[in-house]
Amino acid sequence: MEIFPAIDIIGGQVVRLKEGDYNQVSVYGDDPLAMANRFVEQGAKNLHVVDLDGAKEGTTVNFSVIQRLRKETGLFIEVGGGIRDEARIASYLELGVDRVILGTIAVKNYPFVEEMVRKYGDKIAVGVDARNEKVAVSGWLDVTEMDAIDFCVRLRDSGVKTVIFTDIAKDGMLSGANLALYKRLSAIQDLSIMASGGVTTLDDIKALRDMNLYGAIVGKALYTGHLSLGEVLATAPAIAPARTGEGGAQ
Repeated sequence: MEIFPAIDIIGGQVVRLKEGDYNQVSVYGDDPLAMANRFVEQGAKNLHVVDLDGAKEGTTVNFSVIQRLRKETGLFIEVGGGIRDEARIASYLELGVDRVILGTIAVKNYPFVEEMVRKYGDKIAVGVDARNEKVAVSGWLDVTEMDAIDFCVRLRDSGVKTVIFTDIAKDGMLSGANLALYKRLSAIQDLSIMASGGVTTLDDIKALRDMNLYGAIVGKALYTGHLSLGEVLATAPAIAPARTGEGGAQ
């Protein structure tokens, strides 16, 4: 199972939110590059980056920060947050980002996602953020009536290869992953599921690994010391995905 340490960015700082609430922000550093290099030193091969300003405002607010991450690390980098048109997708891919995550736009303009998947293939992933198994959009601020698991199946049927599934209620709470939900998601054939939200213990990592999930994103638990990245990587041996242009690891 692939492990993706998470760097969420607001105002150029490394932060974590509780339950996706922008009013509950914890700052863990003022230099995302330094944090990324710390992960590299601990053995990381991958990095999950979210421009939270971009997710809220629909723009690529922290593009220059992500540019530094791409230029100065050798990590496989996936980026999400505010990517809602092809120009932004192209700008990140031209930058050398390995995978671009579409979120809100996948709900609000589904034909656009289908078009981008046809054009860019597995360089496009979709982030499905859910509260009480309903899809949330616009930086988790708006919850729809759309069933999150059904939406994942629809994405698979449209050619999407990778879904980053975040249980908002668990995110940043250090209360453990929603294992029952990920077990259901793991039953979706031909779709690589990455678990996000509440991954707190090595038992979480073991359980997700044993479900044969593609990957897990680990965030706040690393920053607070609840998890050691070295131990996580040892528990779920990671093989670095191929660089962009080589198809990626699915």
